[in-house]
Amino acid sequence: MTDDDAAAVLPSTLAWVGRQLAAGERIVGIEALHGGITAEMRRLTIAARDGRTRDLVLRSFVDPFYLEHAEDWLARETGALSLLAGTGVPAPGLVAVDPTAAQCAYPSLLMTHLPGRPVLDDEGVETRVPLLARQLAAIHAVRPVERPRTYVALTTADTVVVPRGADAAAWAAAIDVIRRPPPPYAGRFLHRDFQPGNVLFDLPPHGPAGARISGVVDWAAASWGPADLDVAHCAVNLALLHGPAWGLRFPEAYEEAGGVLAAAASERLYWQVRDALASSEEVRPVARQWRRAGRTDLTTRTVEQRLDAYVTALMDALG
Repeated sequence: MTDDDAAAVLPSTLAWVGRQLAAGERIVGIEALHGGITAEMRRLTIAARDGRTRDLVLRSFVDPFYLEHAEDWLARETGALSLLAGTGVPAPGLVAVDPTAAQCAYPSLLMTHLPGRPVLDDEGVETRVPLLARQLAAIHAVRPVERPRTYVALTTADTVVVPRGADAAAWAAAIDVIRRPPPPYAGRFLHRDFQPGNVLFDLPPHGPAGARISGVVDWAAASWGPADLDVAHCAVNLALLHGPAWGLRFPEAYEEAGGVLAAAASERLYWQVRDALASSEEVRPVARQWRRAGRTDLTTRTVEQRLDAYVTALMDALG
């Protein structure tokens, strides 16, 4: 572990982690994991007396902007991880949680480490999209005994940020769409932030053809709501990462995987438009996050242009 990585985890948090370990185990490595916006993530390497090692992940809410939501988000994530144990959905295993920082320096969650990594490259996207669709359909097939809290919409007609140079008529029409009451829906268990950055892939050395999903992470927004909303969220992320056509393709892939969307096209498009407009408020931090992950081509301006093209395509579909 580097001195910086070790020093960044305060002694009270390390002591808390230590109390969750088996007798004779100790922390021998700390590595920062990059890609998250709301929380700091670190991989902890744990060694036993016999020399065997295992990895855990520590998720801590440090930024003052997100601290006020930490208790709620950690409660949602803890509930989701407990629910998903044994379902076949490849989610991390819950080890311990301190949602109010009673023992840690900051509100924290300790969980098992999953193999694989997020893949954001354009290469192989045609292989990954069906895998994403099948995985999301499997998540929606989970039937919790106790429902999580109802989804949060994340945007309103008054908070939409219209990109510079966007199609003003298309965006005005899109904003009018979300002024309407949401259509009725059959509730499903939602991840609520299912997108390529929260999906881990195990990639074979010979190419993307044999790729498989090895994990789905970041369950802090797990909710109950329409399957269309999860599908719409993944779709807009695909549109911004790989081009609008992939966003338009994803709902079809989801249905091909056995997922069920709203019966009426107008209802499906309501959710697609709503989540696309929600993305308008996060273009800058999301683009920055993707550039840090290696997609240096995704400038803020490029992402804005792709979002404009995607919203315009959705409104064209509405007729």
